[in-house]
Amino acid sequence: MSNKSLNNNLYNIENWFREKTSKVIIAFSGGVDSCLVAFLANKFLGKENVFAIISASPSLKQKDLTIAIDFCKQFEINLEIIETKEMDDTRYSSNPVNRCYFCKINLYDELQNISLKYPDSIIVNGQNFDDLSDYRPGKEAAKEFKVYHPLADCKLSKNEIRELARYFNLPTSDKPASPCLSSRIPYGSEVTHKKLRQIEAAENILNDFGFHDVRVRHYNNLAKIEVPTNRLEELLNVQEDISQKILQLGFDRFEIDKEGLVSGKLNRLII
Repeated sequence: MSNKSLNNNLYNIENWFREKTSKVIIAFSGGVDSCLVAFLANKFLGKENVFAIISASPSLKQKDLTIAIDFCKQFEINLEIIETKEMDDTRYSSNPVNRCYFCKINLYDELQNISLKYPDSIIVNGQNFDDLSDYRPGKEAAKEFKVYHPLADCKLSKNEIRELARYFNLPTSDKPASPCLSSRIPYGSEVTHKKLRQIEAAENILNDFGFHDVRVRHYNNLAKIEVPTNRLEELLNVQEDISQKILQLGFDRFEIDKEGLVSGKLNRLII
């Protein structure tokens, strides 16, 4: 991104905040998108007017929660940790194709209640411009709860967001995308605490072997592993060591997906 483009994007985001509100509640996840939103909101509105809210949901990796907490401490962003109840909602746990919608209505309902403590505040999220063309049922929930999305409104792509994050030396600038753990479970297969913990533990094992951009798809007794195609050979070289550790988590079978990592792969059955 050229300096002109970068400055133009910053100008647009600053104007967006100043025109829309003086106070924000941020649906925070610790990913690069919501971290940039929180950082810029703090910069343009002042930290006393910015409140990042993260749900310590069973579908959020503990590592991601820690990253989110550390980020807010580093940049003096007000953070509140809540516990949403989507796992108690059978419309979510039964894992329909619009599972994400029911997750988000649980989250946004909580954020709406929190916003009552801060008059004149609006709720914002980290949705980016690329997300608008992706299958994301949660977007409908955001619309229903009147959640704003500054990055998408300013037409910022994922790459542009990472460039801005690097410009400000944000530690999450190169953080791999980390969608919720439930997204590793095929639609129609129940989301349970046990499955989520197995997925998290399996991905932690892969992280320990140096694979950080990974997905472990949970097909009941089968753990199917995805890494970027340029790292498949490395994974194949250590698959015996990795498989032994992953099978100890309760899986009966271990398989490497030779197609490699494809974000949203399970959506192919419905799109």
